[in-house]
Amino acid sequence: MRKGTIAATEMTTGWGLKTFTRDALDKLHAATLDVLRSTGVSVDCDAALDILKKGGCWTNKKTRVVRFPDHIVTQAISMCPSHILLAGRDPDNDFMMGGKQVGFTNFGVGVFTEDLETGEIRESTKEDVAKIARLTDALTHMDILTAPVAARDKPDSSYDLHMLEAALLNCTKHYGSDAEDGERTNLLIEMAATVAGGMDELKQRPIVSFGVCPTSPLQIIEATAEVIIQSAKHWIPVNVLSMVMAGATSPISISGALVTHNAEVLAGIILAQMTNPGTPVIYGSSSTTFDMRHATAVVGAPEMAMISAAAADLANYYGLPSYVAGG
Repeated sequence: MRKGTIAATEMTTGWGLKTFTRDALDKLHAATLDVLRSTGVSVDCDAALDILKKGGCWTNKKTRVVRFPDHIVTQAISMCPSHILLAGRDPDNDFMMGGKQVGFTNFGVGVFTEDLETGEIRESTKEDVAKIARLTDALTHMDILTAPVAARDKPDSSYDLHMLEAALLNCTKHYGSDAEDGERTNLLIEMAATVAGGMDELKQRPIVSFGVCPTSPLQIIEATAEVIIQSAKHWIPVNVLSMVMAGATSPISISGALVTHNAEVLAGIILAQMTNPGTPVIYGSSSTTFDMRHATAVVGAPEMAMISAAAADLANYYGLPSYVAGG
């Protein structure tokens, strides 16, 4: 089992950052409940709409809007495990998320790579995935491997399957995978189960997890919903990671962006828990601000660091493991 940094303890073992008081977190939560209850989230997936309706949400098949009563939100959060095992192929590389444990991973998914031999900037390949996986496996302070670059040299119908193969063959740490839709999620799970020794073994020691991104503002498209549903059915950890851009896909203020972000993540978590109560979910964030002059998301902006720290605070507020971008 890997042992990472411990946050917010004595000086020699780590440090913590609290961005909000408890009262401020209560207000953000209350504002989020209001959005989920009154405005709702667009869910463009019939299977998800059926699951949410059966679970007690207010659904409108015509508009595809789902609204969430307060007690449903509270109940779903209470179902989530506070700690999640992200198993490696090598048990020595297992990583336990949750509490004050802090770990590190690379970020993804890059579509271009600078070739170290030629200096050429080109489309990323499966071989790039394999090389980065080997590098990550060797780096002491990298705890898990997240899909680093896309295998752009493989067909759209199977690129994520090739990426999983490259990752599992070259890295003994946990792999946070991309997944295109529900069907591909099932194929990826089958591949991982083969390596793990079977479906039951994969459930007990998940060597792969999946990352999904709601579409801001306040939308869960069909493919995203399918990945959440299939992950939950198989008890595979799913990272619901919102990517709002303050001033573009959310209100421009930090607090407004956080409320939008929080509503999207909680909507995905609710869908997972209504699919399979108790399934492992991760509270994710890659939200940032928007550069209006250049029309781009700014991942090096101070606002991104502020939002990431606040998102981790919100995850702690709910007792959930978190995954936030470093910028």
